[in-house]
Amino acid sequence: MKIIAVGMNYAEHNKELHHSLELSEPTIFMKSDSSLLKDGKPFFIPDFSSEIHYETEIVVKIDRLGKNIAERFASRYYSEVTVGIDFTARDLQRELRAKGLPWEISKAFDNSAVIGSFVPLDRVGDVNRIPFHLDINGKNVQEGNTSDMLFPVDKIIAYVSRFFTLKIGDLIFTGTPAGVGPVKIDDHLQGYIGERKLLDFHVK
Repeated sequence: MKIIAVGMNYAEHNKELHHSLELSEPTIFMKSDSSLLKDGKPFFIPDFSSEIHYETEIVVKIDRLGKNIAERFASRYYSEVTVGIDFTARDLQRELRAKGLPWEISKAFDNSAVIGSFVPLDRVGDVNRIPFHLDINGKNVQEGNTSDMLFPVDKIIAYVSRFFTLKIGDLIFTGTPAGVGPVKIDDHLQGYIGERKLLDFHVK
């Protein structure tokens, strides 16, 4: 099982992080299999960072083997989605980027890829118009809609499959909108697609 993630896929988020890149293709990075955190289990803040940020995303589960998938056929390779959190050690990421070094340790550390319960896409509607949001301690802190993605799901799948064979169970984190921020111990995170709560866990 691979966890594939897309960076810088929402223009407003890029502005808040001061990214000024003109992107012609998706920016892809990977998370490790030990990054996965599910079933409402708590997230423990690691001791190597003092600035862990949440990034709320729509997550797509691949349900068919594929390689070099044409964009027009990409919709055949997934049928379920959920809300996920791409936890980021922002202080480490900033430091590593400033040095021009790879920043996997800031993104792919254990339990940094949180996923909620998957729902069939036909209960959600058009994959290109999915509204989602995150509440922390009952307050809405981030919201987005896949209609604002720079690269839609099918284009992401077509692009990624040029480089990696997609296998059943692989997960694609599709990018985060503006509104990312830090978490602290005892925070309660709840993620929604529309009004449907799919993600619910605590920070320890």
